Amino acid sequence: MTALTLSTAAASGLKADAIVVGVAKGSASDSGPVVAPGAEAVDKAYDGKLAGLLETLGASGAEGEVTKLPAPSGFKAPLVVAVGLGAAPEKDAAYEPETLRRAAGAAARALAGAKKAGFALPVDGAGDVAAIGEGALLGSYVFDAYKESGEPKAKNGKANGKANGKAPLGEVTLLGAKPRDRAHKAAVERAVAVTEELNRARDLINTPPNDLNPEAFAAIAQAAGKEHGLKVQVLDEKALLKGGYGGILGVGAGSASPPRLVKVSYTSSKAKKHLAFVGKGITYDSGGISLKPAGHNETMKCDMSGAAAVFAAVVAAARLGLEVNVTGYLALAENMPSGSATRPGDVLRMYSGKTVEVLNTDAEGRLVLADAIAKASEEKPDAIVDVATLTGAMMLALGSRTFGVMANDDAFRTAVHEAAEEVGEAAWPMPLPEHLRKGMDSATADIANMGERMGGGLVAGLFLREFVGEGITWAHLDIAGPAFNESAPFGYTPKGGTGSAVRTLVRLAELTAAGDLG
Repeated sequence: MTALTLSTAAASGLKADAIVVGVAKGSASDSGPVVAPGAEAVDKAYDGKLAGLLETLGASGAEGEVTKLPAPSGFKAPLVVAVGLGAAPEKDAAYEPETLRRAAGAAARALAGAKKAGFALPVDGAGDVAAIGEGALLGSYVFDAYKESGEPKAKNGKANGKANGKAPLGEVTLLGAKPRDRAHKAAVERAVAVTEELNRARDLINTPPNDLNPEAFAAIAQAAGKEHGLKVQVLDEKALLKGGYGGILGVGAGSASPPRLVKVSYTSSKAKKHLAFVGKGITYDSGGISLKPAGHNETMKCDMSGAAAVFAAVVAAARLGLEVNVTGYLALAENMPSGSATRPGDVLRMYSGKTVEVLNTDAEGRLVLADAIAKASEEKPDAIVDVATLTGAMMLALGSRTFGVMANDDAFRTAVHEAAEEVGEAAWPMPLPEHLRKGMDSATADIANMGERMGGGLVAGLFLREFVGEGITWAHLDIAGPAFNESAPFGYTPKGGTGSAVRTLVRLAELTAAGDLG
């Protein structure tokens, strides 16, 4: 696990493996890189020629670009790592937090295997300290627990392996940040809590489904509950049957690993508001009887990313001591084909009492979420937010890096979108067109789990809305695109599980605690 420290020491005197500095793209008349704030002392040690040296090495200052060069004479660190920040901000303007976050992540990835690095990136307040710290800790993440060079996965769901034989960056020292400044210290403490839980979510998503079935996930939640003072309730298959959770049971009916509904509760004695987070937790999705085609099964261990995000966010809220009550519902099941599996054409009676005609068993996420949303509604929280890798249609609409936000309240949808953008998670507000609801009419049941093919992501949102309690504000985050990165790493985002939506949920909890969320 990467350590994060603050220091006002000079870059030249820091005993480390490398010093990280920022460089930006020059103006149109100057195509070479320019040295960013925070690196002045390093540039001076190069006699003011750092930008020229980097240009000679091919650097341009483009976002995410990493260039290494020998440190100047007199430095205790042998290496300087220049990371691109992209276009420099307007005069007297600061760099955006997400720019710093991504740059720190790129540098941390480039320094895998190093024991310590000093980051001399632009710091213009506690917000920048937080962003650089988050980026460095997220960029340092590796998951190699199942390789010969890795370490065994711990029972708490955390794994610290080695990347291509290299351990993660051992320690990050933020130069220019003040160890005795309360705001800077608080920024670091928050960064550590949020990123450690986000990385726990990544570990869960990356864990193979033969080691992470619903029962195993529930056990990890119970262990975390004991560690952080959370109340954890687990409903097994017998309790689900007794309680009438037809959606969760129907999805899990074909698997030898029975489903679970896990309730993880954080309560604050000073709370005036209550948020409920609901996560889709399909620990493996074969599509069921409506089997997925070849080429679409290999990454379906990630179909529990919503539950991982919810779990991580509740634990983070507890670690931060937020003055808001947060309840997480993890709807866990494995969707498999077998003689006992739910068939297309079957009708399920949901926890809410509604009946659903199952037209496609691969539209299973909405079934487990519907039961959990109905259950969450019973406590009448101030708002419910569900998170799910729900539809391929959302990926077609928004690509692989942006999640969709739907809601039954326009103002709340805007608030969720703004919270996501504030913490650096790409999101986009999506509508719930009423005319698409008719496509889910069923001659047999109250509603079908499928509707019109076009606008499928919106249809899924409309289906979930049917199960939200009357008068309760609700939002739906479809993270199908950004939850699992199948391409090369970028910024602070690794290949594999990303922990998408964790930071948005934590920010929503913070805003609610502060009374700033309507």
